[in-house]
Amino acid sequence: MNIQALMREAQKMQKDLQKTQEELENTLYEGNSSIVKITLNGAMEMKSISIDKSDFDNDDLEMLEDMILVAYNDALKKVNDDKNKKLSKYGNGIPGLM
Repeated sequence: MNIQALMREAQKMQKDLQKTQEELENTLYEGNSSIVKITLNGAMEMKSISIDKSDFDNDDLEMLEDMILVAYNDALKKVNDDKNKKLSKYGNGIPGLM
């Protein structure tokens, strides 16, 4: 393979990587615990949170905080799992990718 073909391949890979990163950032991930649901985007920004108030006892704020934490971590794990899966085809040796 000559150097020009190698450069074209690198440019194509860079464009594909950028497209994949944009796709990930625009994907929504939902995390759930028993009464809490949160939604994050691929940039790990929380986009929404909802609490099922029918099951919520106003006196138990500590439990609510724990449920929010569980839901957030569930969504965050889904973001990272999908990102690792989709970006792994570009190789683990490229600094700053993962």
